[in-house]
Amino acid sequence: MKVLIPGALRSYVENGHAEAGGATLAAVLADLERSYPGIRFRVIDEQDRIRPHVRFFADGVQVRDLRQPLATASELVIVQALSGG
Repeated sequence: MKVLIPGALRSYVENGHAEAGGATLAAVLADLERSYPGIRFRVIDEQDRIRPHVRFFADGVQVRDLRQPLATASELVIVQALSGG
């Protein structure tokens, strides 16, 4: 599936998108991690939860659970909130 990568994570993939496979969000992220080491930790915390400032959308619908099934032909969008002072 096509995964759209936000600007804050493009240093890992050097592009605005990547290809990854998997039947669930967790599997897709594991596949991304194999190709782009370190990217998963930026979106998933040490307790294996989606970080609070990260959102995932598969075909326009928010994915809130790592176990959620994804269609092979889906487009996954990773969105990160930016903050600062």
